[in-house]
Amino acid sequence: MVIDEEDEDVFYYYKIVGNYYYCMLENKTEVTSKDVERDRNRDRYSDRHREREAQKSSAMQSPRHNNSGVLPDLLPPHTPPQSRSPPMPQRPQDKSTSEEYRQAVGKQAPMNHQKSFTAFGFGAGSTIGSMTPSRRGSQINVNVTPSQPIEAVSDTPEIRKYKKRFSSDILCAALWGVNLLIGTENGLTLLDRSGQGKVYTLISRRRFQQMEVLEGQNILVTISGKKNKIRVYYLSWLKSKIFKTEAISSEKKNGWLNVGNLEGCVHFKIVKYERIKFLVIALQDCIEIYAWAPKPYHKFMAFKSIPELQNRPLLVDLTIEENQRLKVIYASSIGFHAIDLDTHTVFDLYIPSHTQGPITPHTMVILPNTDGLQLLLCYDNEGVYVNTSGKITKNVVLQWGELPTSVAYISTGQIMGWGNKAIEIRAADTGHLNGVFMHKKAQKLKFLCERNDKVFFSSVRSGSSCQIYFMTLNRPGLTNW
Repeated sequence: MVIDEEDEDVFYYYKIVGNYYYCMLENKTEVTSKDVERDRNRDRYSDRHREREAQKSSAMQSPRHNNSGVLPDLLPPHTPPQSRSPPMPQRPQDKSTSEEYRQAVGKQAPMNHQKSFTAFGFGAGSTIGSMTPSRRGSQINVNVTPSQPIEAVSDTPEIRKYKKRFSSDILCAALWGVNLLIGTENGLTLLDRSGQGKVYTLISRRRFQQMEVLEGQNILVTISGKKNKIRVYYLSWLKSKIFKTEAISSEKKNGWLNVGNLEGCVHFKIVKYERIKFLVIALQDCIEIYAWAPKPYHKFMAFKSIPELQNRPLLVDLTIEENQRLKVIYASSIGFHAIDLDTHTVFDLYIPSHTQGPITPHTMVILPNTDGLQLLLCYDNEGVYVNTSGKITKNVVLQWGELPTSVAYISTGQIMGWGNKAIEIRAADTGHLNGVFMHKKAQKLKFLCERNDKVFFSSVRSGSSCQIYFMTLNRPGLTNW
């Protein structure tokens, strides 16, 4: 099936190596079940690897969760791919980052690459030592086998899109196993990524603003409804709606439970600390913290409350300093703030002095391997590095090439920004520009969720529909960018 010219999507990917810039064409094609089979293998390997590392580092690590309540994969398991190569040392940030972006996107894409492509075909690859990018044929069938994992084919990140079109805006998403739960203005659906991409309607006529899956607790945590309540859905109940079976137990016959009597919720973050899972919730003028209580309670229970905040919280997170001190960080329309939970002291982390009017905070990154003390705060068109005491730690400002509509930290150690003309991928700890995907047509994109090296985002509805995109960063080859 050939995609109509008006529906064709192309990204130009600029690989940055030293002082040279390589332009490559990235076609976004529909995702096949074999692509998802590869993803599931990588997820299982990554999960087992993280669990082994965690068991070595801490005797207090919680036991592996039982995934019996998760929607089963529809494809048989296979041998996991080869282990990932260790990361190369980070390159230091310099003052040419903005110039790098301008030079990269200033390059003209080769005209001979602009042609139609067929669905289920994807190809773009290059050798770092070559100035002429190579391209695989558009008719290539992706054939994944345990002995020859697809990661060995190309180090270039890939972007594809799902065939399903949504008639209402996609507001959020979360991975459930290999499947994707999707929240829209009009309900909750499930995209079966392990099969043929069938979409199941789970809940209708309810707005879902934010969600996160906790498979070990058999729950989906959401901000949903007209009053923006925190509502928890049981995964076993959602599974019963798909397979048309009865709920597992009578106590879960309703399928959901509200957390407290909270209304007007703006944002939440789930933070794991040893065996405790904290649910940090930003409301109109306060922040509430709940903690997960296991059986026999099996629900979130109130832990702490910080009322009457001077600045309305828009984003919220929780950092554990040196594995012992809890500190809430949150963003408002004027800057970034913190709350010491021991003393309930509220103080400013960073207030931009060079901007006039309100700011748009994008994300707050607690940088890994810093004992929870170092932060990257992203807002408007830039990001700053500070510590949890509010002191600037790097004389560097992360500057995006254009004003992003979404910014997200990816577990590969990178920060991504989605603009109307390009997607930028940068090293989170230095701000260094790793690569750029140029849009063929200007469009507004929204980050949804990520796991390992897979990133999901969607187009904002323009006209009658929007679609979901799927990026694989190919983590084993990231050091070769």
